[in-house]
Amino acid sequence: MKPVEQVTWFSLLALGDCGGRKGESGGRQSKQVIEEDQEEAVFREVVSFTPDPLPVRYYDKDTTEPISFYLSSLEELLAWTPNVEDGFNVALGPPECRQPPLSSRRPRTLMCHDMMGGYLDDKFIQGSAVQNPYSFYHWQYIDIFVYFSHHMVTIPPVGWTNAAHRHGVCVLGTFITEWKEGERLCEAFLAGDERSYQAVARQLVLIAQFFRFDGWLINIENSLSLAAVGNVPHFLRYLTTQLHQQVPRGLVLWYDSVVSSGQLTWQDELNEHNRVFFDSCDGFFTNYNWREEHLERMLGQAGERLADVYVGVDVFARGNVVGGRFHTDKSLELIRKHGFSVALFAPGWVYECLEKGDFFQNQDKFWSLLERYLPTHSICSLPFVTSFCLGMGTRRVCYGQEEAVGPWYHLSAQEIQPLFGEHRLEGDGRGWVKMHCCLEDAWNGGSSLLIRGLIPPEVGNVSVRLFSLQVPVPPKVFLSMVYKLEGPSAVGVALELTTGDAGSCHVGGISALSAETSSRRSPRPLRVPPTKLAKWVGRCGQQLSGGWVQRCYEVNLRGCLLQALFVNFSRPPGSQEEENFVCRLGEIQVVDANSLLTPLPQVQAVTVSQVRWQPAASEGESGPAGLRLSCTLHWAYLLPHVRCFRIHCCRGSGGDSPCRGLSEPEKPTLLGLAFVNRYRIVDLAVAPAEPGRDGHVEFLVEPIPKEGFLVPRAEWGRAAMLYSTPRT
Repeated sequence: MKPVEQVTWFSLLALGDCGGRKGESGGRQSKQVIEEDQEEAVFREVVSFTPDPLPVRYYDKDTTEPISFYLSSLEELLAWTPNVEDGFNVALGPPECRQPPLSSRRPRTLMCHDMMGGYLDDKFIQGSAVQNPYSFYHWQYIDIFVYFSHHMVTIPPVGWTNAAHRHGVCVLGTFITEWKEGERLCEAFLAGDERSYQAVARQLVLIAQFFRFDGWLINIENSLSLAAVGNVPHFLRYLTTQLHQQVPRGLVLWYDSVVSSGQLTWQDELNEHNRVFFDSCDGFFTNYNWREEHLERMLGQAGERLADVYVGVDVFARGNVVGGRFHTDKSLELIRKHGFSVALFAPGWVYECLEKGDFFQNQDKFWSLLERYLPTHSICSLPFVTSFCLGMGTRRVCYGQEEAVGPWYHLSAQEIQPLFGEHRLEGDGRGWVKMHCCLEDAWNGGSSLLIRGLIPPEVGNVSVRLFSLQVPVPPKVFLSMVYKLEGPSAVGVALELTTGDAGSCHVGGISALSAETSSRRSPRPLRVPPTKLAKWVGRCGQQLSGGWVQRCYEVNLRGCLLQALFVNFSRPPGSQEEENFVCRLGEIQVVDANSLLTPLPQVQAVTVSQVRWQPAASEGESGPAGLRLSCTLHWAYLLPHVRCFRIHCCRGSGGDSPCRGLSEPEKPTLLGLAFVNRYRIVDLAVAPAEPGRDGHVEFLVEPIPKEGFLVPRAEWGRAAMLYSTPRT
């Protein structure tokens, strides 16, 4: 039996009634740089309605918005080489550190996302204005995410990769061949010598490495000749070896389809007919029409690799399957009973087949039924910052200030999500806490975490675990919670932490931070706090707009492991009644204090390229009439330091900067979010240049640091465009 570790609880109380590299450029670049210094580059453009075409693989042909793409043929795959247009599709980085690691022997959970052919609203890399999109947010239950479509090479849309990686989840693309065309394709690269299949494998590795996802599901769903099927194990071994060398924690999985004779015969299990493929890669994904006897037979086949067998579960319940739909728990009960991993195929059923207006309720119901069979994983890196944003909303909010109204959907903008569900007090107590995502209000982004609960008379408080963590804590951390109570409730709201290790964890002290006291919370008083520290604590201890309250704390620790974050609700002093409460969490931050003492990188070398002008569609359009401008911004910035970039513009006329004019400067307009060092501006309405005068539009690139605070506007990246009408 494992010895019990020492666990320390401590609570941070917040009373509910307190008021208180230089960017590459492709295509046509603006004609002339007429001024450049450390603050701003200025480009000159003569308006022309004959744009250079953009490649339709990478850009929407109607709007020129950057889109995710796939490859449909062997010729396309072998011809692909990375170029500047691919840059929009590159993920921010590898999966966040997690515990247990994917390499552990614990049975895993794979989610295979197959929805209506794929590449729908999620293909728009910079987001879209769609209403009621599909959203997945139960990431803590998932170990591997597969993006599936019936295109030969399915490259996961980068929004999915960013969202999954933020939660420590591995992302796989799909390589699939089917039908007669699949037979032809497989013969072309598998039936010959090793050079052919090795070339395909190298391209698949290069694609995963370049776009920063983590590997492939290989799905050969067509018959193979003896020559071709004989080379499949060699192809899988070569692909797996090369991927492991180039992609840390990379994975190659094989789908149960072809058998060693070359026939297309789904087995619904791992057995002697398909074992050779399992032995040649990292895992095996079974077909869906299994029974418990299949699982029992597989115990001998899998040996010590039980966790590498992913038993397929079709959530749509097509065919002769166990469970499915809202009875999927029946499948998982059997799979976990025998110690296997599970592959949930198309859990988007709750979105495709049920009422869109009830999506969140149905999504929560589906995953709550599976919860007991889905072990969670922990995030183990700092800073830990989340605003609970789902990557969608009915409006955009930035730190309590509404910026834009209207539906939006941007998967890369999804922040770390908590452990959703309902939690009840043990024993006969009537206390409970329920957590829901909510689009009705937000502190930052498009949504917040809504927590409802009841404190019965016989207990003093109820609490709920938000996040499971395994973070070695530095000597000093800063913590922050933004929240608000709705209605007249005066319950106490506290952020609780659990720490533990082998017994040496020491909590040295907890103190409140505010904007006034921040400069003296270090071993030696700081006369002027560093910019990052001052910005981080700038709102601490204040009543904020929209009824939000922020509480910040400094915690001194030694030899500790941060294990979980809880939120606790306690009855007001003197209260003996049943207490109902509704609390909205807007943000939680856990930040290494030292990271706030290091300088912030500067956004540099902002350039403008790939310019397209169009006349306004009609005289009656809202906003400035006359011209529509599309162009691409590039800049240089160290991406490991940033959560995202916010892209703004100011529009004016003449040579003066509209953002920094001598008169009252214009408030910048938010255009959107970027998660790489580039952004495509699409159909921006600008005023036509007057005869003899230049039109002026200025672009601003605002970095949002991982620690989650606003950078002063003077430190944003800038580029301006002066444009004029052609001389007649």
